[in-house]
Amino acid sequence: MLRSIQIKIVLIFLVLGIVIITAMGTFFTKQVERLENKIQYIEGVTNEQVDRIMQEEISQIQTITIYSIGIFGVISIIVGFFVVKVIIGPISKIIKSAERIASGESIDIKYLKETNNKSEIDDLVKAFSIMTSELQENLKEATRQKKQIETILVHMTDGIIAFNMDGKILHINPAAKELLKIQKEDDTFDKIFKKIDVDINMEKVVYLDDWTSSEQKVDLKEKYVNLFFAPFKDEKDLIAGVIVVIQDITEHVKLDNMRKEFVANVSHELKTPITSIMGYAETLVEGEYDKQTQDKFLHVIETESKRMSRLVQDLLTLSRYDNNQVKWEKTEFDLGELVKKTQENLALEIEKKKHTVECFVTADVPLVYADKYGIERVIVNILTNSIKYTNEGGTIKIYVGFVYNNAYIKIIDNGIGIPEEDLEKIFERFYRVDKARSREFGGTGLGLSIAKEILEQNNASIDIRSTVGKGTEVVIQIPTKQREGTENKKNE
Repeated sequence: MLRSIQIKIVLIFLVLGIVIITAMGTFFTKQVERLENKIQYIEGVTNEQVDRIMQEEISQIQTITIYSIGIFGVISIIVGFFVVKVIIGPISKIIKSAERIASGESIDIKYLKETNNKSEIDDLVKAFSIMTSELQENLKEATRQKKQIETILVHMTDGIIAFNMDGKILHINPAAKELLKIQKEDDTFDKIFKKIDVDINMEKVVYLDDWTSSEQKVDLKEKYVNLFFAPFKDEKDLIAGVIVVIQDITEHVKLDNMRKEFVANVSHELKTPITSIMGYAETLVEGEYDKQTQDKFLHVIETESKRMSRLVQDLLTLSRYDNNQVKWEKTEFDLGELVKKTQENLALEIEKKKHTVECFVTADVPLVYADKYGIERVIVNILTNSIKYTNEGGTIKIYVGFVYNNAYIKIIDNGIGIPEEDLEKIFERFYRVDKARSREFGGTGLGLSIAKEILEQNNASIDIRSTVGKGTEVVIQIPTKQREGTENKKNE
């Protein structure tokens, strides 16, 4: 390209010279013709003299023309060389530098300083070298930031979708595709949000003053998501599209529903004994009753008061567990001895129901390492449930053993059992399989929830299997001192 420019410049000068010389030749020819006409009219001049004079004039013109062409040719070559040296050379370097930048190569400033020419073109080359270096750095920084943003968007748990003003997708990350189950055909704003029954359009988000941003909670059956819509602007501060942030709030909704249900259950559980107490107390105040009736009413008031007290106490216990306000005093103790002690403490209840309770302790069960008071409370709760929900004359067997670095307690009864569909819910707070029967036995519906909290805080576990009409089997596993010590060493 540069070589063709050089040739064109030289040719332009040559053509220009030829035109000028031709014009000069024409001018001289006209002068010769006029001179010839004048000489012919001079008296005493012969034709031979005229011819000789004309030949001399023409010869001089030819000589001048030849010298002019030669001199102009030399001048054209010098001018062409000067143009190449002063103008085309630096421009050639600039073009080569631009080509190297375009190919991703780095530019060495020394490469642009090969000539010592201090002209304005050299200054331009130097300025261009600085500009290209800064441009390369800016391009590297822009590329790095782009990759960082892309990495962040790809690995975000929240979904992100950007739409242009036509409603077409500019960018979408994997989380958004997963949360909204977006397919290939779902490629526009309207298609995506009509599919999930969201009443919104881009015009509302972009143009209405009250919709500079919008937030909606959507039930997708399997999960709940929160959609946040907001317009974004371009470099000219004009609205260029809409960005949508999708958050999975399923757990938040579940927790909120559990909180509402918990409040409702607490209110209901407290309302029942309070109503009984108020009713019997008002009855006693308003009328005169014999000693037997008074004792009966007072007994009901006492029973309901104790029930309410147990409920409040259990709620306070759960609250302390939830807020980590319980200080666990872990010690080594013999699990077999604790189970036998618990059985002895419940001997009166066992005798009332005429149950047969047998306890078998495997030899060489290692000491367990846990909060003794908490584990005792769990055993009392499980064994009490077996006693309550096993018909009179039933059988309860207790096994204490050791397997896979865990000591275990297995309590098996032949009671009424638990339906299979209720097994997954029995650890929920206030959940009862048979609410009427549970209240009859004085239960608060929080016993198993508390038991599970205690076991989890002691790195223990509980598993319940049951068949309606045949009985229930509960297995509790508690870490031994050896296992607890090993885990502590790993944590260290």
